[in-house]
Amino acid sequence: MSRNQLNPLIYLLAPLILASLACTVFVGGPDYSNLDPIPVSTEAAQSLTDGIQKSFEDGLLTGVVTLNITEPQITSYLALRMETDPNLQQDDKPLIADPQVYLRDGQMKIYGKTQQGMFAANIGIIINVSADENGKPKIEIESADFGPFPAPQGINDAITAMVEEAYTGSLGPVATGLRIETVNIANGIMTITGRIR
Repeated sequence: MSRNQLNPLIYLLAPLILASLACTVFVGGPDYSNLDPIPVSTEAAQSLTDGIQKSFEDGLLTGVVTLNITEPQITSYLALRMETDPNLQQDDKPLIADPQVYLRDGQMKIYGKTQQGMFAANIGIIINVSADENGKPKIEIESADFGPFPAPQGINDAITAMVEEAYTGSLGPVATGLRIETVNIANGIMTITGRIR
């Protein structure tokens, strides 16, 4: 090819190369595409708050509180909270984009996306939730998979704080009056039982 023939080719390919550099490149991570997507809505997030309030009102009569939290409720609450709470953001972006929270087999499984520069990856975090000896939520990270990215420094503390923040934020001031006795997670529902102090 002569130099004259090469110049138009360079002008044609240059915008394509520059456009591809501006795109995000997916680099892997845990595959959760076989799981049904959980819709996010303000109604589901509000139903979580309303359900908790009703559970406590009922508990004032019996002394026992039973909270049933569904996957759409906790996913919606977490997604909306991450978009609006600067404590759950990094560089004005949520720590986890498009979160999906699955409540299965005794564990809370959080999936989503993360991005570092032009590279994006799926992430997966498996959390065990129980009650400690004082009746407070006990949140333990079993595993955190950030695909090819190294797990950020202090990620366990950040995720534990994020889940605790979502828990106390959704329960609000009533959380201080609840002594948790059991936490059961199965079939898309987390059931928390406790007593009002």
